[in-house]
Amino acid sequence: MRFDRANDRIIAMLDDGSWDSAPNMISPSLNMPETFGTVMRKDWRFLSLACAAMITVAAIAMGISVEMANHMSTTELQALLVNYPAF
Repeated sequence: MRFDRANDRIIAMLDDGSWDSAPNMISPSLNMPETFGTVMRKDWRFLSLACAAMITVAAIAMGISVEMANHMSTTELQALLVNYPAF
């Protein structure tokens, strides 16, 4: 691929060996792909709320599991840990 400055065009060799050219301009109405920055600029409130909700759910689940472990006897806790299907 090369840039023809005299004609302001991009010239490229295609897979089949033929050549193609296109003007070197971007239309103002062209929708550019989203980037990390544009997503954060547009959706930062939603993403912050979703993050806070997930942290809250994780903290509640962790608190419940710690309280359940604190209220079990040693034998019950050991039986639960040995018999829990982790995989």
